Amino acid sequence: MSTVLDRAAVQKLTAEFRHATAGRTYPLGARILHDGVNFSVYSRGASAVELLLFGREGDARPARVISLDPATNLTCHYWHAFVPGVQPGQIYGYRVHGPWDPPNGMRFDSTKVLLDPYGRSVVVPNNYRRDAIRVNEENTAAAMKSVVVDMQAYDWERDAAFDWARDAPPKRPCARTIIYELHVRGFTRHPSSGVAENLRGTYAGLIEKIPYLQDLGITAVELLPVFQFDAQDAPAGQVNYWGYAPVSFFSPHRAYSSRQDPEGPVDEFRDMVKSLHRAGIEVILDVVYNHTAEGDQNGPTLSFRGLENSAYYILEQDRSRYANYSGTGNTLNANHPIVRRMIIDSLHYWVQEMHVDGFRFDLASILSRDSSGQPMSNPPVLWDIDSDPALSGTKMIAEAWDAGGLYQVGSFVGDSWREWNGRFRDDVRSFFRGDEGFVGKVADRILGSPQIYGYKEREPEESVNFITCHDGFTLNDLVSYNEKHNDANGEGNRDGCNDNRSWNCGVEGPTDDPAVERLRERQVKNFLTCAMLSLGMPMILMGDEVRRTQLGNNNAYCQDNEISWFDWTLLSKHAGVHRFVKLLIDRRLLAESHNMSLNQLLRESNKAWHGVKLFQPDWRNSSRSIAFSAELRDERQVGHFILNAYWEPLEFELPRVPDNGGGGGWRRWVDTSLDSPEDIVEWQNAPAIVDSKYSVGPRSVVILYSPL
Repeated sequence: MSTVLDRAAVQKLTAEFRHATAGRTYPLGARILHDGVNFSVYSRGASAVELLLFGREGDARPARVISLDPATNLTCHYWHAFVPGVQPGQIYGYRVHGPWDPPNGMRFDSTKVLLDPYGRSVVVPNNYRRDAIRVNEENTAAAMKSVVVDMQAYDWERDAAFDWARDAPPKRPCARTIIYELHVRGFTRHPSSGVAENLRGTYAGLIEKIPYLQDLGITAVELLPVFQFDAQDAPAGQVNYWGYAPVSFFSPHRAYSSRQDPEGPVDEFRDMVKSLHRAGIEVILDVVYNHTAEGDQNGPTLSFRGLENSAYYILEQDRSRYANYSGTGNTLNANHPIVRRMIIDSLHYWVQEMHVDGFRFDLASILSRDSSGQPMSNPPVLWDIDSDPALSGTKMIAEAWDAGGLYQVGSFVGDSWREWNGRFRDDVRSFFRGDEGFVGKVADRILGSPQIYGYKEREPEESVNFITCHDGFTLNDLVSYNEKHNDANGEGNRDGCNDNRSWNCGVEGPTDDPAVERLRERQVKNFLTCAMLSLGMPMILMGDEVRRTQLGNNNAYCQDNEISWFDWTLLSKHAGVHRFVKLLIDRRLLAESHNMSLNQLLRESNKAWHGVKLFQPDWRNSSRSIAFSAELRDERQVGHFILNAYWEPLEFELPRVPDNGGGGGWRRWVDTSLDSPEDIVEWQNAPAIVDSKYSVGPRSVVILYSPL
């Protein structure tokens, strides 16, 4: 996206400035002060630093070059200057001189314009070419550049009498949180979204779809990366669509903004947050503090490696090479004091200035590695985040593994972290596929995975329960494909995970066979029921509620097209599944009217396990069914849950419950073997069950309840 300024604006930005003064080291980045801007950047090994001011992002030469004098503009390892007359919207960058000595970890390259690591906005020239940025070749016209932003100018709609922002974060407890993982661009980019063409795929476009999110009932959106990223960090001919390629940890991604002005993405992002908060929806960011888009030793110099390569990255023993625990070419040196401070400052920024409510940390286990790549028992950066008072109450969710082999689900460091429960995903998938040996595991997962988390004596919300996420099959594809189909990615179908635990229900891919389609629909509902009603914090993937497909692609990171976009015509095509999800969510949140979460109700209830016979659960490897009853005393109800992953119907005995003069007895709320709308009914309209047994269809879930 190009930023175009009118001639008057260019003249204003490139006008003669008064003489720059020493400035100060703190705060880092570009901070607007009275009558000018203070700039500060860290570079320990630099021999000289130049601050460059530009009129346009594509200019081949800066409008002004300010050479920082080590005698007056360098304090310890911080280069700084105050430049009078600089205004918000000023485009800038740095040139840093120093040794080019890769064997010793130094990669200074004075031909490169570098981004400010603390820059609040980034502009990208139309002629930016990642593959054209080579060592010792001038890149001024094509370089990404930073922008000065006035963070105090935005109207959060403060109450003048009390001086507090009317934008009130919902601060919903984790026990009452339902997460919806979505991609900002993919959510509204499809022509069927109904969003105006100039707003499709933007923060503003997402605002228009807030009524849909409200109607669905979710309480938090988890946005795939929105930090400015390099969309060209992908194989030739492809695009980085997911955004796991950051170049700045303080800048909203410009291409997701409908505004063309240099500061536009910051304000449009805030508009989105403010609008979501007004709807009672929290904003969680998927953050990538484990690597950058600069890649390995063959990658471009965009910012960090040109400022202080050995501080920002974990290097191999051969210091010309990068450790690669992220699988993307490099690994941030997260426990180095400078990087550690940058991560904390970034989190503070997004909470305090941008009002976000939480973070999901991509490959979070990398943050536990030291400068040599070894796991640490008490990683400083993780404890800094965990104990930071400014972040207290902010939702912190870890993807507790990395690409280097660390797997810390159930053992992630810290007191307040939640975790993506990858074992919940894998075990529930295996159970409903009909694999042997998963009855005991799925029983544990339903109750909050106490075998994983119980030793910590933590609440079940530590487990984020999910069946699908952006990485892997969609829910529709999980029940439609035995194998991944990633040919469109251009890597010969070698990319993407091979362990999907999927089952195509008899036919690979789309089918017109009604029997196969009914089975797939049933399996989709089975998965949704388990994810939504198990103890923990549930998360669903964008579009799973309408059976969105990626045509079997389980690694659509480079597919910025209809493979990845939300097709809104599916809302009518799969209205039954959409209705099913809404009623599941509604029931989970209904407990709030009792001032208790569903987690609390089930955790504090009397529970008993059953098989087809009461109080005789079958824990054998060959078993593929389980049932349990729970007395929900606060609601004066008892619930009975039956999971049958067997391929034939099974008849289950039901516990005795009081009739209470016709008002009691069992009522059927969910039976996934039935067609919509009988598969799930309004809670208060559930039909009565008069028999002492219930025949549960093959591969289905039944939930009954009875008033006490």
